[in-house]
Amino acid sequence: MTVAILSSRLLNVIDGLEQGETLETKLARLAEHEIRRRLARYQLSDRLFQQKYGMTLAEFEANDMVSKLGYSFQVESDHQDWDLAVDGIRTMQQQLDEVRADR
Repeated sequence: MTVAILSSRLLNVIDGLEQGETLETKLARLAEHEIRRRLARYQLSDRLFQQKYGMTLAEFEANDMVSKLGYSFQVESDHQDWDLAVDGIRTMQQQLDEVRADR
C-alpha cells in the first residue's frame, strides 16, 4: 500500500466528482472513467481508419498498403496514428481489467 498526501482542496474536488465510501474507491472510479474515455477515443480512431481504408490495421499492414499507396505523407501519418490507436485499445483494455480486478 502506498501512502499519499493530498490537499483538502483536492479531496473536496474528488468528493464532488465521485461518490464512494473510501478515497481509494473514489480514485478507482475516476481512473475507470478516464480509461473508458481514452478507450472510446482510440476505438473511434480505429473505426474511422477502417472506414477510410476498408480494412483492419492488420490487413493494411499485411497488404503493405503504405508501399502500394506510394509512401505519401498522409498514408504514413495515418498508419502511425492507426497503430497508436490499436495499441491504445489494447493498453486501455488491460488497464480497465486491472482497475476492475482491484474492486
